[in-house]
Amino acid sequence: MRHSWIFRSRWMALIWAAGIIWLAVDIAVPDDSSSNTAANATDVTGAPISKDDEKALVDALNSL
Repeated sequence: MRHSWIFRSRWMALIWAAGIIWLAVDIAVPDDSSSNTAANATDVTGAPISKDDEKALVDALNSL
């Protein structure tokens, strides 16, 4: 596919650019199905995070 015809018209260039941006957003935005909520929050090892762990982290950050 030749790209030289895209930039002969401003409107075609805008449509092409919009398509590239749409593609980038479609690839970069995470799916809602894999959202990380408090119900499935885990640490690096994959173990669930408890309320005590959260409190310990908050206390450690506040003490800095």
